[in-house]
Amino acid sequence: MFVILFSIILILLDQFSKFLVKTYLYGKDPLVVIDGFLRFYYIENRGAAFGILQGARWFLTIITIIVLIFLLIFLIKNYKKLPKIYLFSISLLIGGTIGNFIDRLRLHYVIDFISLKFFDYNFAVFNLADTFIVVGTILICIGIILHDNPRISSKRENND
Repeated sequence: MFVILFSIILILLDQFSKFLVKTYLYGKDPLVVIDGFLRFYYIENRGAAFGILQGARWFLTIITIIVLIFLLIFLIKNYKKLPKIYLFSISLLIGGTIGNFIDRLRLHYVIDFISLKFFDYNFAVFNLADTFIVVGTILICIGIILHDNPRISSKRENND
């Protein structure tokens, strides 16, 4: 099954990136990749996105389990009829969610390391799993617009 295989690859990529960051950046100065734009830090995030819900590990664990169960049930029930964009999106969501979940269970925090700066605005530090989740969510939105929008669907059917 494509979704499971791709999710596993994403989880391994996320965990390997966090291993490298912990190995080479723990207790050290940030690695400047592109001056004024991209840096790699070692940060222990004990909360959720943007550092909210600090110390709410059990709450976040329960929410994560619920999300994963929902995604897997939805996937099992709808796999054959889902457009490819949804299968790809769900893979990203599962991979990212499990990647951060592994950290939360194993370390009691999530390793974040990517720091971006846009026009003097420092974006929140994040990791690859967070990126997978955001991209997966954006692709689901695009899928809804392209596949589930009656106006676009009827235009596409009329052109066929």
